[in-house]
Order: sequence, then C-alpha cells, then structure tokens
Amino acid sequence: MAKKEVIVVGGGLAGLSATMKLAEQECHVKLVSLTKVRRSHSVCAQGGINVAVNLKGEDDSPLVHAYDTIKGGDFLGNQPPILEMCLAGPAILRMLDRIGCPFNRTLEGNIDFRRFGGTLYHRTAFCGASTGQQLLYSLDEQVRRYEAQGLIEKFENHEFLRLVLDEEGVARGIVMQDLYNLELQILKADAVVIATGGLGVIYKKSTMSTFCTGAANGRLFMQGMKYANGEFIQIHPTAIPGSDKMRLISESLRGEGGRVWVYGDSSKQIAFPDGTMRPCGKTGEPWYFLEEMYPAFGNLVPRDIGAREVLRVCEAGLGVQGQMQVYLDVSHLPADVQKKIDSVLEIYRKFMGEDPRKKPMKIFPAVHYSMGGAWVDWPAVDDPDRWTRFRHMTNLPGCFNVGESDYLYHGANRLGANSLLSCIYGGLVTGVEVPRYLSSLSKTYSNVADSVFQAGLRIEENRRQELMGRSGSENVHRLHDELSEWMVKYVTVKRDNPDLKRTLEKLKELRERYRNINLSDKGNRLNQTYVFANQFGPMLEIALIITKGALLRNEFRGSHFKPEFPERDDQHWLKTTIATYDPKQDEPIITYEPVDT
Repeated sequence: MAKKEVIVVGGGLAGLSATMKLAEQECHVKLVSLTKVRRSHSVCAQGGINVAVNLKGEDDSPLVHAYDTIKGGDFLGNQPPILEMCLAGPAILRMLDRIGCPFNRTLEGNIDFRRFGGTLYHRTAFCGASTGQQLLYSLDEQVRRYEAQGLIEKFENHEFLRLVLDEEGVARGIVMQDLYNLELQILKADAVVIATGGLGVIYKKSTMSTFCTGAANGRLFMQGMKYANGEFIQIHPTAIPGSDKMRLISESLRGEGGRVWVYGDSSKQIAFPDGTMRPCGKTGEPWYFLEEMYPAFGNLVPRDIGAREVLRVCEAGLGVQGQMQVYLDVSHLPADVQKKIDSVLEIYRKFMGEDPRKKPMKIFPAVHYSMGGAWVDWPAVDDPDRWTRFRHMTNLPGCFNVGESDYLYHGANRLGANSLLSCIYGGLVTGVEVPRYLSSLSKTYSNVADSVFQAGLRIEENRRQELMGRSGSENVHRLHDELSEWMVKYVTVKRDNPDLKRTLEKLKELRERYRNINLSDKGNRLNQTYVFANQFGPMLEIALIITKGALLRNEFRGSHFKPEFPERDDQHWLKTTIATYDPKQDEPIITYEPVDT
C-alpha cells in the first residue's frame, strides 16, 4: 500500500498538532518550518488557553464559552465551528495534561485557572506566563516521537514559496527554498496543510516575531486562494513601545490583578460608554479609567475596547509624561502572585531597564493578531453534504489552512487565550480531515507528470533571477518603513474612509516602486535581504486586502472602528468579506458571503 504523503508548512501549535494527528493516522508528514520548530511564534504566547471546565464553581460551561466567543467576535464568527471548538476544549486540556504540559496547579493539585479579557469566568489554564512555550514543547515532544519512528521528516529553516497544482487545480506539492543557501526544492504530496501564522510584519511595529510576514498566505492568494475578513486586525491594549517593534505585555498581568491608570485631570471630561460626559478622575491622583468605565469587566475588557480607551485617554492629553502611553501597575501585587507572571516582568525589565515589581510599566496598544485569513470550509454536523466536503480546506482542492493563518474561529475580535485553543483544535481537526480527503482521491501525486512540478520550480527560478536582476533606486527596507507607517497610522484602532482611500492608493504606489528596487546583497548564502524582498510583494497584496475590506465596511464591529459609522449594522454588514485575486486588476476583488448562524 502506498504511503499517504502530506506536507505541513509551519511548526507552531497548529502545525505541530496537525502533524501529530496525521502521524497518528499513519500518514507520512513532511514538516516545513521557517525556523527551528521550537522557535515558532507560538512560543511567544504568554497568558493561557481557554477551556471551560468550571473548577472554580462559577457555573461556567463550554456553551457559555461558545457564547462568549461568538459575542466577543461581535457575532461575525461562523457559529458551528466555534461551538464545536468550545465543546472539545475540556478533552484538549486533558490531552495536554496527559502529554506532560506543566500547568499551574492549585494547592489541591487541580489545574489552576485565571480570568482573561472579555469574560467574567476563570477559564484560562496557564503555565506561569509562558503558556505558549510549554504547549509548543509538549507537542514537539510528541512530534519527535513519531519522527523517530520515521513517520515525520522535518525541513527546518526552509520557506514555502508556491503551491504545485496539477492540470485539474489540485494541490500536489510545494516549491520551497533553503534559507541558508537559497536552494530551491520540490516536495510532493497529495495534501498540503498551511499553518504559517500571522502577518504582523506588514505593520512592523507589532508584537509578532520578525518572521510573521503573512507572505505564505499572500503567495497562495496570488495563486487563487480566497482570503476572508482581512480587515479585522486585533490591537492588543498592552505592549512595550519600541522604535523597532512592540513587545507584548500579557493580559495575564491584568488577570492576576494588574491595573491600568493615568494621573487624573478633573478639568477635562470624556465620554463614558453610557454616553454621559464625566471628569477624567481627580487631578493629580491615579485614575483607573477602565475600572470606572466598565465596572463589570474592569481591566479585563475585551481587547478592542481596551485599545480604543487607552488611545482615547492619550488623545485627551492624559498620557504618561504627555506621551502616547499609560501605566500598567502590578507593583501592589503580593510576591507569590508576581512570581506567576515573572517571565513577562523580566521581559519588561530587560527592555526598559526598570523593575516593574516596584514601578508601574509604561504601555501602549500594538498590532497583535489577525482574525482574518485564508477562507476555509466548515461543513456543519447537520449539513447534508457534510461528508463530501472537508473542514479547513481552502477553495484550492487539497490545500488546507489552519491556525492564525485561517479566518474561522474569531469573527471580528478574538477573546484573549482563545488563540491557543483554536490553533490546537484546528490542527487536530485537520489531522482527521486530511486522511479522509486522501481516501477520496482517484489518483496520487505519483500519477502526475513531472513537468507539472518542474513548471512550478521554473516560475520560482525565474522570479529569483528577475528580483536579483532589478537595478532601480528603491530600497525594499525603506519601502517597508513607509508601508508600516501608513498601515499603523490609518488601518489600526481608528479608521476613516478618506484616509483608507489614500492608504489604498499609497499601497499601489509602493507596489510600483517595489518593481524598481535594488538589492544590496545578491549572493546565495544567508541572503536575508533577498528573502525579505521576495516576501514583500505578497505582503503588499495582503495589505491591500486589509485596507480595501476596511474601506468598504461602513460600520463599527469588533476591532473595526469607524467614528463616522458608530454602530454595528447587522442589516447590511452581518456578512463575511471574501477577497479574490485578479492579476488584471490593481486591487483585490471583494465579495461577501453570509455568516453561518
């Protein structure tokens, strides 16, 4: 019997959980990762993973968790996958516990839970403040077990460049490059799983790792993959401001009792959520504005609300030392509580040179997560065609997409600590759906002519030759600075149509100037300039999707805020944005589909 060959691109939580499950199903998996698997961006997740098991006696349940997730996403999320994810949460937690993830424990030995943003329940299981790292290491151990059995083959420090599609448009492999020597290689398989994470480098000043460019999805988009809800970009309310990038300060600090404040000024007034105008605290005294504005949630309001309120307070002139920053204070917490969040406090001390155990931290919102991503299918349990469709498969047959790089679980805004659950759950689902897809195929990649694979390879060879041969006057890193400046300024917390139109034209201008770049390094060894220049074109295509989707959506929903359209408009905008690529057009084509409720 022929081996069932599958390629997984991405070594984070989604990629590893899919790889593990595929190996369990006796598939041979080729795991491709930009970096060492243990350095994937999932390792940066700090706060925890949401699972409703009601160990705190609060009458929590997976159904309440599902409702909170749907409501937190401002009702834009498809409800069947959200419900199934939340129902599967307790079993996933038991699996993670069983494979050795070192969760914090109560004195009785039970897994401990903390509160997180957008919920009133203690449902976030955690490993200090390095939960992503511990989850990633636990899954990596399982993957290594199957690797030792010969079921998994790793290609670390390799980059996905293109999907190989046969004459019928079915995925049969990929073209990738070795990041050490730029050597191009073909990998063959009958299914490809994309789990390449977020796109924060488009904004540059984000909390994401410097390899989270979104280029893989951009390349797939240019090959015909649909991209959904691109305009919904999450802004995390608490990050360390930096000249190069932003560094996350986890929501877990507020979950453990951290408080956000500025010095008050009673001579100024600000609009509260109920529409009344009230003084900005008492002059010269700490003003805990989130606690006053949202007494039920306090400092654990959903992230979109927290980011907007921090921005409003700073725009009112109340920022720390007159700058765009506020205080996040944990100095009042007991030493045993501070110990739980020690790894995050150490990050602040390292980059800011101040001890947050004694002095309040200075923070400001930053780009953190993309709710949008690849459009993927999800036939619900009771859909009549459930067993002829495949969950997490894109519109490109045989190409699946999972993790932050898909759009499925978070609607218009993600609840904190839901990302780890969605990545692992999506990966496990994909690991079951792919073998079912493989069994439906009438032929395998071995029946496809080698010329199909060589054609894909030639496209990338020609692309490299053309890019290396450009001799213009533009510098791709300066273009990136311009891109990030415009995207951060006009396509983050607060948006308006005139600026979005200008940004759309600016992106087209950058795309034209990109054709006129000149690379400072044209060698084949460790050429990071070429690697980034090759990513920049697809990054621009994703930026166009984000901006055009934001321009067209005239409402206020989740992370998408337009002051001139201050209300959610379900009558006209309760629908999913779908972007498609047409090389003859200078911007993406936008259509819509209904939300599955």
